[in-house]
Amino acid sequence: MTSIFDYPSPAIAVDLAILCVHDGALRCVIMRREDGGVMGGDWALPGGFVHRDGSLEETVTRVLRDKTGLRDVHFEQLATYGAPGRDPRGHVISVVYLAIMPAEVLIKGVAANPDLRLVRVSVDWPGETGGTANVSDDTGAPLHMAFDHADILGDMVKRLRGKLDYTPIGFEFLPPRFTLRDVQAVHEAILDQSLTKPAFRRKLLDRHTLRATGVRESGGAYRPAELYELSQDQEE
Repeated sequence: MTSIFDYPSPAIAVDLAILCVHDGALRCVIMRREDGGVMGGDWALPGGFVHRDGSLEETVTRVLRDKTGLRDVHFEQLATYGAPGRDPRGHVISVVYLAIMPAEVLIKGVAANPDLRLVRVSVDWPGETGGTANVSDDTGAPLHMAFDHADILGDMVKRLRGKLDYTPIGFEFLPPRFTLRDVQAVHEAILDQSLTKPAFRRKLLDRHTLRATGVRESGGAYRPAELYELSQDQEE
């Protein structure tokens, strides 16, 4: 009988894609790497290796705690990447977990950790074509991602665009109460295109059940708009 020890054992890692929408752009948390010359880029998604006898979930918790300092973040397993040449150190299989958060929460967490940056993520391809993502700072200067992390972020954008219409995933970028303008801003950032307000709102209200709170926003630059909540049925 063939033993599992007769086969080579690639290393298993976990990488975290933590996203938000801020200032009209899709953004992601990245970390600086000191070995960028070897890894193909100076920046990477927060990640770490799965320890012997450790689980994927335990690794997610450890990486989140030790490398980002963020807490109470809900992650969902998204995809697995295992191309033999994706890591110059050897054959590493990465399990990528996705978290979407309101910008206000993520900005505070990143500001408290000098090793983290909240950067813009964009793509050069339309719709759900797919491909590599571009990562840049607030000045527009490109940031070079290590490993295949630019490809992973491209997959994130493709996945988000594909789910916007038929799931409530766009609302995960928002606080519990939001304006219809906020929802449109999230869709425009992910789709990278301007949307006509009347048509967008008709489509939004046709596909999602929102509850008007009777409360208006305060402290904004616009005329105070009514705040809405996503119905509990839509959140599930």
